[in-house]
Amino acid sequence: MVNFSLDGKIALVTGASYGIGFAIASGLAKAGATIVFNDINQDAVNKGLAAYEADGIKAKGYVADVTNEEQIQAMVAQIEKEVGTIDILVNNAGIIKRMPMHEMSAAEFRQVIDIDLNGPFICSKAVLPSMMKKNSGKIINICSMMSELGRETVSAYAAAKGGLKMLTKNIASEYGEYNIQCNGIGPGYIATPQTAPLRELQADGSRHPFDQFIIAKTPAARWGNPADLVGPAVFLASSASDFVNGHVLYVDGGILAYIGKQPK
Repeated sequence: MVNFSLDGKIALVTGASYGIGFAIASGLAKAGATIVFNDINQDAVNKGLAAYEADGIKAKGYVADVTNEEQIQAMVAQIEKEVGTIDILVNNAGIIKRMPMHEMSAAEFRQVIDIDLNGPFICSKAVLPSMMKKNSGKIINICSMMSELGRETVSAYAAAKGGLKMLTKNIASEYGEYNIQCNGIGPGYIATPQTAPLRELQADGSRHPFDQFIIAKTPAARWGNPADLVGPAVFLASSASDFVNGHVLYVDGGILAYIGKQPK
């Protein structure tokens, strides 16, 4: 029988105080995992802890910046001391800056790369030695459709997520012999509080233009929900995926497979 249980496993989900990270962490918890997470400041961690408690989940939160190697190494050492060795790492923390590339400063570009690409490198590097020692581990990188596609105003994000796809493949290549699987999840357009304004009905009762665009481009004809990412995350975190390595699982309702509807 295929085993999707995460009983006895410890999962670190970065930036999981809310949104997609919170949904994935909650799903891993309900599959049996013990959840630890980090965020950039104590206020964010406290909000995350309250959200987990309201969901009936006992989680432990830490303040750490994913771009700071010393902080991440210290956090992982503290988790190993207080909770146990990390079995599952989900590199979820990320940002996006939307602006035309010619208006973006190099510093702004570097900030996105630092959080969205260097962050997963730093966090993966921190957990790999213990995973290698026990000869097992799961690393899940939250990629994006922008790992495959370009779009206006997201040059830094697309560069980072494209790089994260290749980092995923390289971790799989380099550490597969230690029974460590590194895979990615590429969310499509997900209905979150951050995207709510793009889905509000207009004054005349019509859909927001961006909402119309997404519905027309998605064979499923809807936005995804954070819950749509839970099953794929549990699969990639469990022993059910022990021979899946270096793969990016796109959870996009079929957007990447679809050329789009012909205009009427």
